[in-house]
Amino acid sequence: GNIYWTDHGFNLIEVARLNGSFRYVVISQGLDQPRSIAVHPEKGYLFWTEWGQTPCIGKAHLDGSEKVVLVSLGIAWPNGISIDYEENKLYWCDARTDKIERIDLESGGHREIVLSGSNVDMFSVAVFGAYIYWSDR
Repeated sequence: GNIYWTDHGFNLIEVARLNGSFRYVVISQGLDQPRSIAVHPEKGYLFWTEWGQTPCIGKAHLDGSEKVVLVSLGIAWPNGISIDYEENKLYWCDARTDKIERIDLESGGHREIVLSGSNVDMFSVAVFGAYIYWSDR
């Protein structure tokens, strides 16, 4: 198995084996303050959130190829990101808009607000079965 992570200081997404060997940079170009990451091993996708000059939700293959932006409008501080493997949905929370939203993880379409709060600094989100869990600061 592999583990993926973002490096905020260098604006990179990296991967290594679970024991730390075979470490390499998956994506090094076009990232601006990557925050959170989610991996769909079965479909071979990598998703991430970015807080930079142009906040967005990105998607690429696990090797970093075919990088695309799925969401770039109506988001400000996208924090946590999570995959609903049964429904093929991608969820994220935004600490600025105080929302949890979701999209179709293949196309980026069918965007909808799942939860909208006020004065909630959403930090992370997780989806399991019929339940959504989130944390705030």
